[in-house]
Amino acid sequence: MARKETITIEKILDMAFAILREEGFANVTARKVAKKAGCSTQPIFRVYANMDELWDAVIAKAADFFQDFYSLYPRTGKTPFSNLGMAYIAFAKKERHLFELLFVSGNTGGRSRYELLNGPAGNVMREINLARAEGCKDPSELFMRMFILIHGAACMTLTGDYDLSDVETLALLERSYEDITRDDKA
Repeated sequence: MARKETITIEKILDMAFAILREEGFANVTARKVAKKAGCSTQPIFRVYANMDELWDAVIAKAADFFQDFYSLYPRTGKTPFSNLGMAYIAFAKKERHLFELLFVSGNTGGRSRYELLNGPAGNVMREINLARAEGCKDPSELFMRMFILIHGAACMTLTGDYDLSDVETLALLERSYEDITRDDKA
């Protein structure tokens, strides 16, 4: 009778993803994944042709994780881009290594950062359409201006330089949106 495989592709991917979350992408190595999975490196290369293939799967899992995080994040903001900003900044705070991989490093699995942020649900497009419905003349430019602030704040969390509370962050995002749209109407 053939021995039942206990090291599955799902287990290998889960272990690699766990290392990414705990230690960062540079530490996702075959040896570390094998050690965490309790096996040799052989099962890894039985299901993945090489480390690039495993890394691609890890990046895809990280992108899916971000989409789940975003979709479950509480919506408390009243203005376009405020909820997007709150979720993005919170993701940087809570999932530092995933944020660095997806939105700071150049290693995004062939997807642009915009594609990662927008996701299959159209996260950014939904916000752009809300701004358009509020009378914004150029909501795409508004997104870019807001995203510079949002991304900067999220990156500041990585260095420990961002110390605003959620209430203060939401107020900053809503005030910035109002200031930018007021300038556009003037």
